[in-house]
Amino acid sequence: MSRALLKQVALPAGLSLLMAVTRFGHFGTAWSPPDASWAIFFLGGFYLGRHWRWLLPLWLLEAAALDFAAIQYAGVDNYCVTVAYWFIAPAYSALWAGGMWMRRHYRGDSRDWLPLASSLLLSASTCYLLTNGSFYWLGGRVSDPTLAGWWKNLNDWYLHYLTMAFEYVAIAAALHILGMRQSQRPAWTSGPV
Repeated sequence: MSRALLKQVALPAGLSLLMAVTRFGHFGTAWSPPDASWAIFFLGGFYLGRHWRWLLPLWLLEAAALDFAAIQYAGVDNYCVTVAYWFIAPAYSALWAGGMWMRRHYRGDSRDWLPLASSLLLSASTCYLLTNGSFYWLGGRVSDPTLAGWWKNLNDWYLHYLTMAFEYVAIAAALHILGMRQSQRPAWTSGPV
């Protein structure tokens, strides 16, 4: 396998593996990190975009298969699986679109932080509104949904989900910057130290 092809396959494979490792718990445990799915879809849009757009439905299937496995074989409660579960497709697509938007506006310098934070904030907020809103209003788990109840639910969970997405994307951004610096080193310094 050529080095270029290996680099093209390594990122999507690595992100798929990260989803498989983290998807079994929203908040993580002492033995596993929190769910990275939101960041994965955003990063997929940024790094893979239109050329790998076929990966978006595959990752949606992977997420659903992992959720099924977690419920069926790992004892995870199926409380969140309602008719509203279908809203993860447009919600995760919003994250992918946010990453693609960032890719189109990427300059490769320090001015990228504001558009990055803005696109992640907007796409993750859209994802949250679609997933949490559909669950609260359509999921059938809340006996008497009210605007005040939904607002409380939003206040209880929104920042947590947003923080997880930002933490994973911040790690990816740091690795991205490190990779850019490594590629800018003169060839004679890139060997073993």
